[in-house]
Amino acid sequence: MRHVDMGHHRARVLEGSVRIDVTPANAGWDFLSFAVLELQPGQSHRAQLDGEETAIVPLSGAGIVTADHETFALSRTSVFEQMPCIVYAPPKTAITVTVADDAGGPFEFAIGSAPAEGKYPIRLIEPTQMRQELRGGGQAYRHVNHVLAPPIDAERLILYEVYVPRGTWSGWAPHCHDGRDGSPYLEEVYYFRLDPGNGFVMQRNWRDDENFDEMFAARDGEAVLVTKGYHSSVACPTSHMMFLNYLAGELYDTERRTPPCFDAEFTWIHDNWDLNAWELPVVQVPT
Repeated sequence: MRHVDMGHHRARVLEGSVRIDVTPANAGWDFLSFAVLELQPGQSHRAQLDGEETAIVPLSGAGIVTADHETFALSRTSVFEQMPCIVYAPPKTAITVTVADDAGGPFEFAIGSAPAEGKYPIRLIEPTQMRQELRGGGQAYRHVNHVLAPPIDAERLILYEVYVPRGTWSGWAPHCHDGRDGSPYLEEVYYFRLDPGNGFVMQRNWRDDENFDEMFAARDGEAVLVTKGYHSSVACPTSHMMFLNYLAGELYDTERRTPPCFDAEFTWIHDNWDLNAWELPVVQVPT
């Protein structure tokens, strides 16, 4: 019988300001922390991590981020309308996120961290610095923004925002980064948003060479943890899917360019996304 750890699927908490909270202690891993917070006008969130770098990504609304003596205004109408500006902070930085009393609505943002030494300074990372690419093809064609990934410097954190049309897949051929099959070791959170928000996504994490096979249905504003194995996700036919990835692990600094390992059983499709594609109907009543 396969074992599924339901703690790898995180539903959205509706009370308080913390909507999602992933830590090494509650995830059972070593490097990555991730949270989504929603602050109301007049509220603040404070953090200081002496041994970790931190990245803050706005999701909707407007807020002020103070990192030591530097202040940054972050805002975003929607993850489906604008690319983000991101605040990066090294270890030992006192961080405060504040929403003005007259903001007119809440500020929702993601904040994540990973072990670091303090190599890079506090700074605002703007969309003009972020590499964009289109990946895949056929029913796995998607748009990837490297919001904190090479060529943008960090010590361990890697962040992507990925846009997937309704009814299609991301992460195909399936890939892994759990330190096996020649892959690097990286821990990963998928934070999903849907347009419209009444749909769902499916994510599978698995390894065929051991008793590990997880399948989760995630709704708008929920998260799935990838602790090991190959993985891929698909959007339902009526909602477009966006997900924010936070990753961290053994890769350090420029090593963050190291690619994952793809499942060789499925990589043939990279050469021809239309190979053996069906035209409907497939079978018909004999004439």
